[in-house]
Amino acid sequence: MTSVVRRAGEATSPRALSTEMPSGRTPGWWGMVLFVATEATLFAVLLGSYFYVRFQHGADWPPGDTKRPELMRPLIMTALLLPSSVPVMWAERGIRKGQRWRLRLGLVITLALGGTFLAMQGMEYASKLKEYTITTDVYGSLFYTITGFHGLHVTIGLLMVGWLLAASLRGSFGYRRHERVRLTAIYWHFVDVVWVGILFTIYLSERL
Repeated sequence: MTSVVRRAGEATSPRALSTEMPSGRTPGWWGMVLFVATEATLFAVLLGSYFYVRFQHGADWPPGDTKRPELMRPLIMTALLLPSSVPVMWAERGIRKGQRWRLRLGLVITLALGGTFLAMQGMEYASKLKEYTITTDVYGSLFYTITGFHGLHVTIGLLMVGWLLAASLRGSFGYRRHERVRLTAIYWHFVDVVWVGILFTIYLSERL
């Protein structure tokens, strides 16, 4: 009888309850999914606006003397950002098995790839601002708004990944406690998918 009571007490202790695997979809999961759906709608509106203005403007696009954006740098940026989903997925699966080293290594790789992507976006802005700004014409407004909005999301994603890395170095997370890792992974995959739409809309559609 005493052993049964002791086991029941251990099973219902705060520590045991805090490490219990959540059943079904957690409120955090639903919250992240709804947030991603909302942000996806905003990006859809922005990209749809781009096509609407472009086709309303006519064949002369970009307008005036504005040059078409070059492809080399965006393609390199794509080669950096899209594969960054792989180490995030690898890290998440690793922590599900209790392998903190996989979590840490995957997050470091993601930080490196995402940070390099942002650095290259800054280099692109430095060159583009010599040609046109956000107030030059409608093309400049759309270009900087769409790419800047995405860059903001990448920055937020990197902050989330950096926080996870710092927490993991303190010993947080384990095979029973990795919900925040999963939520961050969902957000990061969303950021990568959105970039595909931006690449097609701004950089590739004018060449098709």
